[in-house]
Amino acid sequence: MKLDADLQSIQEVRNALEAAKKAQAALEELSQREVDEIVREMAEAAAKESLRLAELAVEETGYGKVADKQRKNLFAARDVYAAIKDMPTVGIIRRDDEKKVWEIAQPVGIVAGIIPSTNPTSTTIFKSLIAVKARNAIVFSPHPAAARCTREAANVVAAAAERAGAPSGLIHCITQPTLAATQELMSHKWTDVILATGGTGMVKAAYSSGKPAFGVGPGNVPVYIHASADVSAAVRQIIASKTFDNGTICASEQAIVVDRQVKQQVVSELSRQGAYLLNETEKAKVAEVILQGGGLNPQIVGKSAQEIARMAGIAVPPAANVLVAEEEHVGKSYPFSIEKLSPLLALYTVADWREGCEVCIRLLELGGLGHTLGIHCRDEAVIEAFGLKKPASRIVVNSGTTFGGIGASTGLFPSLTLGCGSYGNNITSDNIGPQHLLNIKRVAFGIREMVSSEPAPAGGSQTEAAAAASGTLTISREEVMEIIQRVLAERKG
Repeated sequence: MKLDADLQSIQEVRNALEAAKKAQAALEELSQREVDEIVREMAEAAAKESLRLAELAVEETGYGKVADKQRKNLFAARDVYAAIKDMPTVGIIRRDDEKKVWEIAQPVGIVAGIIPSTNPTSTTIFKSLIAVKARNAIVFSPHPAAARCTREAANVVAAAAERAGAPSGLIHCITQPTLAATQELMSHKWTDVILATGGTGMVKAAYSSGKPAFGVGPGNVPVYIHASADVSAAVRQIIASKTFDNGTICASEQAIVVDRQVKQQVVSELSRQGAYLLNETEKAKVAEVILQGGGLNPQIVGKSAQEIARMAGIAVPPAANVLVAEEEHVGKSYPFSIEKLSPLLALYTVADWREGCEVCIRLLELGGLGHTLGIHCRDEAVIEAFGLKKPASRIVVNSGTTFGGIGASTGLFPSLTLGCGSYGNNITSDNIGPQHLLNIKRVAFGIREMVSSEPAPAGGSQTEAAAAASGTLTISREEVMEIIQRVLAERKG
């Protein structure tokens, strides 16, 4: 008898969680040195296998470029590892000698890792490292279109962890990814927290599961080019960012918003640096392939400019790396204004930075609230205005937003899970790391007494009561005379 696929996948989740629970209990007993050695071994193994995993991801999903997926794998294995390797996550991790408070780190337990098809292997490496660094187990639910490469990435870090002394069963990946399995993983009593990376629907499901969740929203990232910008450098950084892995990182630019004063210079630089500006006829044909069934057409995700042009039935130069269309409107009826996850850019022209603010906010509101915004500018007053007013958690200045948002080219915490805050209905606006997968207990010593709330003694004045409560005695001359007269009267009595 053939067993139901959903039931099999649900049982697989339950088996994985049972093994993970035992492994996590054992991991929790290890020292900081032992945990750090496990994480180091995992990172080294991921770096060694970075190319093979990248090849598997492109082969299975058809998204992106092998070289760039390898760079993402290495970013997780090297940059993220460098940021977390010395982070204390075991025992007393901070002592405030002045306030007499100790902070004690404890793991959250079992993490449910939801993995997208756009960045499957790098996200798996990243989430494994931050989970284990905080002494948690992790069970992955891969996107069905990236199940094999996600599983292989999980196997690489799991085997490395065990070689370094981690208990068996610490890292799992579902082999039969179904919606039922993902729902079981997110809602099971043994799951303690969810790390959800994926589409809006999946993130909403994570937040609706009844479990604590770190979900990340979409990133319809606008980038503003101010009249003061170094235009050549700005265009170079935008193109490098937008073409990286064919635009599959959510922090990649989706629209350029440029001051009219430098618009022609920007257009010239775009053409000089390999971008192709679509005419109205070509724009209409490409717009038709951007949307499918009211949403983004998955067939264009992670594809090159050449492939998208062929889908649209237009001819572009062989060296074209990005397709750019001038746009005036923002909304779901205007395909170039949405998040495209491919080397496609809208180009908006504005009178000044104030109008640039308005257009950027409208683009974020369409589908990127709380995520990332880029600005190329040398006027600090304008940069400050953008930082203060925009509903974005990361304002990337004079850098490509793909690299700036994840902390590769900026001082932000290196991460492949970028919170969008309450703007994007997320629990945090941080770049996620091990610090988000810890429970912090606090041991607090008494350092002062509470002010007494006892009523004033009979016959005593309110001033005396207040002075007694504060430990001081400040009274007027009249009160002194009153006390002396009262004492003399009592003696006569």
